[in-house]
Amino acid sequence: MYGDMASQKDTQGRNSVIDLRSDTVTRPVPAMRAAMAEAEVGDDVYGEDPSVAALEKRVASLLGKEAALFVPSGTQSNLLALLTHCARGEEIITGREYHVCKYEAGGSSALGGAILTPLDGDANGGLTAQAVAAAIKDPDDIHFPLSRLVSLENTWNGRVQDQAEIVRIAEVARENGLAVHLDGARLMNASVASGLAPADLAAPFDTVSLCLSKGLGAPVGSVLSGPVDFIHRARRIRKMLGGGMRQAGILAAGGLYALDHHVERLAEDHANARALAEGLSGIEGLEADYPETGTNMVFLRLSPDRFGAFKAAMTEAGVLMGGRAPLIRLVTHLDVSANDVGRIVEAAAGAFGARR
Repeated sequence: MYGDMASQKDTQGRNSVIDLRSDTVTRPVPAMRAAMAEAEVGDDVYGEDPSVAALEKRVASLLGKEAALFVPSGTQSNLLALLTHCARGEEIITGREYHVCKYEAGGSSALGGAILTPLDGDANGGLTAQAVAAAIKDPDDIHFPLSRLVSLENTWNGRVQDQAEIVRIAEVARENGLAVHLDGARLMNASVASGLAPADLAAPFDTVSLCLSKGLGAPVGSVLSGPVDFIHRARRIRKMLGGGMRQAGILAAGGLYALDHHVERLAEDHANARALAEGLSGIEGLEADYPETGTNMVFLRLSPDRFGAFKAAMTEAGVLMGGRAPLIRLVTHLDVSANDVGRIVEAAAGAFGARR
């Protein structure tokens, strides 16, 4: 139903439905489609796809790593990292609300036998070096699993993480013989919002997963970056998981186009999210959460008796929203314009009540 609605146009040629469920709903722009259609391809399982090779080299350089591996999804990219870092029975310390712990079907435990130890994050979603240090197990105590990896996330719920604390966490991890992985699905949002180069944000980490199919607007794919020997081992696990792709250069070309054309424009999404939060906060009874560390996500907290009715009314008005009660998540992206922000606020005012 949603897919059919989102494809409809009004009399001015605009999308009649504004889809705020995620930045994964974006569709390739015409120039990206052209680049994909014209991509030079080969068999990537044999290492012969030049477009895939170019994308992997590009992302590795962008993040300051030695090598990279193109994979179908961010979930697989994270899973490859966790399974390559950890043997069965070894421990991953991560955030309770992070994707690798909560939203990726427990793959590292189900498929790799690794143990996830979740820690509570602060209001910004960040862990602290003190909490991570306390969670690391004594390797000589046979009662505990061997702590092997710390896995962090940036951004989290659209919030840019504290880079200084990340550096301290990485230092604590390495002092205790642990590696550090970053779920950087929206790392480019963090870079644009913070003004820090992607390589600087990635520097504390051994491995980094970067998603191309969220705010960057490519239709498919993520890239895992790290040391050459690590990526070589991850490539074998990718094959084991069924993730070997053949003429994948068609997809890689979309990622290359996104890196060339869709990074700096992320600032527009951030500005639209801030404007949306301000507009929604002007409606009596609505409180929009958009912190100083925010990027392209706005959250609304509604009482249980209003949640379902509000979402239904917004859908009826042509605005699709995600989230689980009591939080509604609104995600801006390249298919949401500044003009759309005004339409969303007007629809919310009609669905919820008069403006303040």
